[in-house]
Amino acid sequence: MRPICTLVAVAAVSLAIAAPAVAAPQTTAASAATPTVEEQRLDQAAPQEILRRSGFDDVAPDFARALADTHSAAEAERVITRDGRALWRRAVDRVQGRGPAGGDLSRGDDRPLYWARLGMTRALGQWQPGFPLTDARRAALLAALERTSRGQDSLDLPAGTKIKRIVVTGFDPFQLDADVRRSNPSGTAALALDGTTIRTDSGTARVETAVFPVRWADFADGTVERTLLPSFGPGPRRVDAFMTVSQGRAGRFDVERTNGAWRGGYPDNANVSRTETVPIPAGVPTPSPQPQWTTTTLPYEKIVAAATGPVPVYDHTEVTEIPAGATTPVVRPDGPTAGSTARAGGGGDYLSNEIAYRATLLRDAVGLKAPGGHLHTPVLQFGAGNTDPATGQVTDPDFVRNREAITAQVRSVLTVVATTTR
Repeated sequence: MRPICTLVAVAAVSLAIAAPAVAAPQTTAASAATPTVEEQRLDQAAPQEILRRSGFDDVAPDFARALADTHSAAEAERVITRDGRALWRRAVDRVQGRGPAGGDLSRGDDRPLYWARLGMTRALGQWQPGFPLTDARRAALLAALERTSRGQDSLDLPAGTKIKRIVVTGFDPFQLDADVRRSNPSGTAALALDGTTIRTDSGTARVETAVFPVRWADFADGTVERTLLPSFGPGPRRVDAFMTVSQGRAGRFDVERTNGAWRGGYPDNANVSRTETVPIPAGVPTPSPQPQWTTTTLPYEKIVAAATGPVPVYDHTEVTEIPAGATTPVVRPDGPTAGSTARAGGGGDYLSNEIAYRATLLRDAVGLKAPGGHLHTPVLQFGAGNTDPATGQVTDPDFVRNREAITAQVRSVLTVVATTTR
């Protein structure tokens, strides 16, 4: 997820991470929230077509009716948790070929999940319950919906010594004001891989996945750490490898060698900008002082050398830094120099770099000795005759083939990781 103009006791501590401070208008039981920037895009023709052609156009109306039938905040929370998890499972099942497709949109598509979730969050914001509901409780209900519908609470890693445990993460579509039809191949890969197994000569690996929003505020509030910490901490279900994934540049995969502690300010899906050092939420185990750089422990040499698919894979070592004693940023092709200040990791200065930084920083803080780091996929492109968002279609044969090829190669890269994991 690299915009071109910017180049995405441990158990006790995990419970101490504060719930996300979801930005929400001040509402009461008698007033509805103004739809968010993301929710306002939902009424455009392309999102509605995606929902209709996937069969996911029933998600938000059914959810709104279920909410209207609740009689307490506790009952509403149960409905939200149930329906959020059901949406995630439905999206995974659709991509993995289980159950009816629900329409003629190809199965391997992450966009129905994204737009259906926004329909649910808008319904929750506009819901006027017949019982008292504080703004704080409504925000907590929204956080529960986000968490459950993204698979963040269902990283169900098995225990035991005879299976390897791997966590993979993806992202929502982004840059939607430029083209609301956009998909994100990292989200597609996450849906395709969730709950699957990879068999290698060195053993079987179980893969569990989640997706994350393209919003600065959620990351500052700890959504990454809250999701990963239970799997990163000691115990029989501790991960043996992890890989954060996002969309990067056209025509190449990049294994990002170094991640930087800097937010470059590119607008997120809420059209919010943040330019600052990556903020670490309270209650999270983290090194002190906060390091400017973290490094991948993925087997990048083996990944680059392996025949994972048709698109070249690179060990990407470039960063942008302010050298020690200097004030001007410079590009370093071979990684940072001692004492420098980060201005962009290998994955840039957007949320793809940030999730890689946060995951590897948490890895180091809890003493997790496991391969982990970030993979950038190629840009998922529409066919040559379907590039204009004003006149283009929501899908085409080239788009589907490109998406399937990227997903297959992500799986192949992950197989290399699983093979080299103890």
